[in-house]
Amino acid sequence: MNAWNPGGQPPYDPRAGHPPQPGPYPPPPQGYPPQPPNGGYPPRIPHPYGPQPYPPHPGPPVSPGPLRRLWLRIGPIHTARRVFKPSRPGIVDDAFVARVQKIRTLVGLGAVVWMSVAYKVAQSVGDIADNRLSQSWNSVLMLSVTFPVAVGVLLALAAPSARRELLRRAARCFGAIVAIVAAVGVFPAAVLSGFVDGRFATSPAMAVVTYGTTILTFLWVVPFMFWGIGLALVHVFRTADIHETVPPLLAMTLVWEMTLVDLFTGAYAGVPGPLRVLFMLGAPVSVTAVGLWELHRLRAHYGITVRDMLMRQPS
Repeated sequence: MNAWNPGGQPPYDPRAGHPPQPGPYPPPPQGYPPQPPNGGYPPRIPHPYGPQPYPPHPGPPVSPGPLRRLWLRIGPIHTARRVFKPSRPGIVDDAFVARVQKIRTLVGLGAVVWMSVAYKVAQSVGDIADNRLSQSWNSVLMLSVTFPVAVGVLLALAAPSARRELLRRAARCFGAIVAIVAAVGVFPAAVLSGFVDGRFATSPAMAVVTYGTTILTFLWVVPFMFWGIGLALVHVFRTADIHETVPPLLAMTLVWEMTLVDLFTGAYAGVPGPLRVLFMLGAPVSVTAVGLWELHRLRAHYGITVRDMLMRQPS
């Protein structure tokens, strides 16, 4: 008798031919009680389209190869984002403001397309795209001229102790301007130098180098240029790196400048007078309204004002 056999009975051996002796514990139950069909669960209804396969088990994430990683790092789209999007640490990025700006841009673009089709301002969809691209490039050029003037005004109004910091923050904005102008200048430079015509392909090896470089340059420069123009206008040459209030102020200034250019160049010719005035004033008024609302939102929700950009103490 021990702790595992308190009754002191010998273990039952079926080969010995004698039944187990009664002990202080009841004998174990023989077998299992009858079970209900399907374990008591309701019957399974077959799928109307037969048995369905189990979804595949997701495997480990596949990392891109070295060439793919290199392209993602130095590709034109990724490079344009690094060059033209603001990246100052601690910058306020309001997603709601960005959504409103996108809606305003899409509504304005839709109105221009409708007017161009309804009043035969453009003959085809390609003409509309060319006009939009030309206007975008003109806006980039106008902004490239306006930005240095705006920086000079900021330096004149800012506190003397803040001027060095403002210049340091504006350096990346000037770099973005140089990048987009250089990207657009690649094409006339390649044509004028004779690089595209094969002037430097004096041997089979140089021909391969020349034409290969031309193809790769065009494949990289074209997407960088188009993506860069869009990002440069959306982020106003990443001027949020200077201060969050600079992009709305510059956007309002730029849109009124472009309205004056349209007025003196006779834009929207052939459109009835009242509708022409409506379209010419629609862009500056809507951009000004969004810009003023953005400045108010920055002040009300984040405590950011123009005085903070000038780094002047309240009087």
